Amino acid sequence: MIPTGQDSLNTRSTLEVGGKKYAYYSLEKASAAIGDVSRLPFSMKVLLENLLRFEDGVTVTRDDLQCMADWQKERRINREIQYRPARVLMQDFTGVPAVVDLAAMRDAMKGLGGDAQKINPLVPVHLVIDHSVMVDEFGNPRAFEKNVELEYQRNAERYEFLKWGSSAFDNFKVVPPGTGICHQVNLENIAQTIWSSVDQTGDEVAYPDTLVGTDSHTTMVNGLGVLGWGVGGIEAEAAMLGQPVSMLIPEVVGFRLSGELKEGITATDLVLTVTQMLRAKGVVGRFVEFFGPGLDALSLADRATIANMAPEYGATCGFFPIDERTIDYLKLTGREDARIELVRAYAKAQGMWRDAATPDPVFTDTLDLDMSTVEPSLAGPKRPQDRVRLSEVDELFNAELEGTYKKSNDNRVDVEGEAYKIGNGDVMIAAITSCTNTSNPSVLVAAGLVARKARARGLSPKPWVKTSLAPGSQVVTDYLNASGLTEDLDAIGFNLVGYGCTTCIGNSGPLAAPISKAINDNDLVAASVLSGNRNFEGRVSPDCRANYLASPPLVVAYSLFGTVTQDITKSPIGQDQNGADVFLADIWPSNDEVRQLIDLHVNSDMFRSRYADVFHGDDRWRAIEVTGGDTYNWPGASTYIQNPPYFAGMTMTPKPLTDIDSARALALFGDSITTDHISPAGSIKLDSPAGKYLVDNGVPRAEFNSYGARRGNHEVMMRGTFANIRIRNRMLDGVEGGMTRYAPTGETMPIYDAAMKYQSDGTPLVVIAGKEYGTGSSRDWAAKGTILLGVRAVLAESFERIHRSNLVGMGVLPLQFADGESAATYQLDGSETFSIDGVAAIEPRQDVTVKVKREGGETFDIIARCRIDTYNELEYYRSGGILHYVLRNLAS
Repeated sequence: MIPTGQDSLNTRSTLEVGGKKYAYYSLEKASAAIGDVSRLPFSMKVLLENLLRFEDGVTVTRDDLQCMADWQKERRINREIQYRPARVLMQDFTGVPAVVDLAAMRDAMKGLGGDAQKINPLVPVHLVIDHSVMVDEFGNPRAFEKNVELEYQRNAERYEFLKWGSSAFDNFKVVPPGTGICHQVNLENIAQTIWSSVDQTGDEVAYPDTLVGTDSHTTMVNGLGVLGWGVGGIEAEAAMLGQPVSMLIPEVVGFRLSGELKEGITATDLVLTVTQMLRAKGVVGRFVEFFGPGLDALSLADRATIANMAPEYGATCGFFPIDERTIDYLKLTGREDARIELVRAYAKAQGMWRDAATPDPVFTDTLDLDMSTVEPSLAGPKRPQDRVRLSEVDELFNAELEGTYKKSNDNRVDVEGEAYKIGNGDVMIAAITSCTNTSNPSVLVAAGLVARKARARGLSPKPWVKTSLAPGSQVVTDYLNASGLTEDLDAIGFNLVGYGCTTCIGNSGPLAAPISKAINDNDLVAASVLSGNRNFEGRVSPDCRANYLASPPLVVAYSLFGTVTQDITKSPIGQDQNGADVFLADIWPSNDEVRQLIDLHVNSDMFRSRYADVFHGDDRWRAIEVTGGDTYNWPGASTYIQNPPYFAGMTMTPKPLTDIDSARALALFGDSITTDHISPAGSIKLDSPAGKYLVDNGVPRAEFNSYGARRGNHEVMMRGTFANIRIRNRMLDGVEGGMTRYAPTGETMPIYDAAMKYQSDGTPLVVIAGKEYGTGSSRDWAAKGTILLGVRAVLAESFERIHRSNLVGMGVLPLQFADGESAATYQLDGSETFSIDGVAAIEPRQDVTVKVKREGGETFDIIARCRIDTYNELEYYRSGGILHYVLRNLAS
């Protein structure tokens, strides 16, 4: 939505580019009224332009604009602003429940006597289907076709539903399966860096391309100078329906890059180093902006790799300004000449263009990295910020094995029916996967060259390793084919398995039955090596407890090496045809070899051809028939799509908030509980509450699919909340999995079962946790599942940004221990009851008294901070959630 141009600062101006006139909102004109803004970080200039464009005296005021300028004085300012992104990006795991919510809101709107058509996106929405393909078939030429066939069989109901959504809603486009990962499609095609659209006056207005996305790695597009970050599906839905994103003006940490990467060092090594540094710094809720002379040494794809992992280093975004590298990439990817001219002209007119003469912006704080000091690295075995030097992986794994798992490293076991043994630390999965790396030509070509050199020496992966190649873009296949590297990758088992997230999201598919049995029967600590961004417990595969993030060429190398218990930099990778030892250095390509193949075989024609019919899909997609009109005809027997209960019995007036009286602890968690722990995306266990539900509804085990694929069914997702196989509830000693103690009887049972008993008793619930609660994916089901289990409040030492927002957006109260305090401070063990008075009168960020009563009768108070951070969020909370707030406004 573009305003009419009636702005009190009179900053509306005209820019002529290539003979065409554009209106725009001038930062230079704003400076005359609010003060010089030339030294603002580039990301903050994007926010300021957004406020200028939507200044209306109510949601955006002159004071908001003045605060943006004044930010330069202290480089931080405590003010809430209303930000309106230009568009929304979604993927199918988060997109299906979002479209379910929109469909349910249309039903609810009719129930309230309103017009269902009011539930319709007001900004462009793109949904890319990329999360559903699984690696069932691998290591052979038919892997891709077979996996796609299975994908359509498993997900027919979901795809029919999404196709209905693309016809029922305006401004809503679906990119069919098999096209690529949403962040690559966004980077290579959808994003424009400078967007333009016609406003109510008939003028075409130019403005920075901005977005929010229902995937945490939406930040990848920051590498293209596009400001975007991940939000929960519920917040994205509100943005679609015209609701601004309420946020505090951020602090901005500047990350200065200098020097160049040394020979043989990859963008993955660089991003793992950056992630470790920024996690140690502490940047949750802050913007990170990259600057310095080192930017000239980074390709756009390398910048996108760094921007992609902003969720892993905890930042809202990792922003790169517009410069010549941006223009080069827009040309390479086949953007229209007129658009490229507009990007250059607009950025220069607005002071958003970076070159060698540009003064450094002012920042809240800074870090510095000389890229020539970056070393070959992996990250693991459980967190992406735990970078390990390549030469130390074996030492640290073996220490972890002894310290955490209490195992000896010499117990190798026979694989039933196979002539080999496997043991702790053996690599079971080697996957070139994920949005972070798999459309960066430098690391994909390097992986192909490692395969070529290994093939020439007669090397092949160890027989127990499951190998896969899942590019983020079809263009990758084009340049691997053109360079002949596809043949080399195929020859050592890295056949194309699909275009999608696959192993990184947990869709690694099953290991061979004898291997899985050997691992589980002997309680082995098996490993995976993947070129992904997430290695949280229980995410990659239920059979792999140690998971390492690595560059694509290292993934290939580890498939040949077969273990993380030895130093891959010193031990032989294998023996060649003549029995001679082959070392990593023998098969590692030079930078010149990589660069030559990129220059020869990556070109703009590939991008133009692949994206010419990006919404068209294959024959399978086109054959899907759509039924229903403005409202969805909910299939009563479906185990994939169900009408959610959020709006049942909803009235125009919200129910009054009530105090929390004698709540029980559903669970007591430690640090770094991820959204994967809270709401897993991967496989569904047969004996879990979700598995039992599916069996009771006639679904055979072979058709369970995954939690991620079933996010359109609240019955499955409620049962899957806190059901991660590796989650540990400290109310129980040494128990893994989603279990808890039901206080009235002392019984140990699944968390879902206990929650249902508490609901039947009329007992409210709380969750207690440590630091970084809700780190990881932008998974709105982590909040939806929490509220549906009856949890009224979460008390944690600290929250990750997206999950905190999602909790508020679903009507759950986030509370934070005082600095330096924790559950251990008060010796909480989960047997206590918790009461909170004055909930109806609560204010943003106020101190809240939590009254605690122990089983023996002792009482004491915990003074916690309310983490409802803004008054807009408070309105959402009082309304029962953000969607209820929006729905009532639209209905009235």
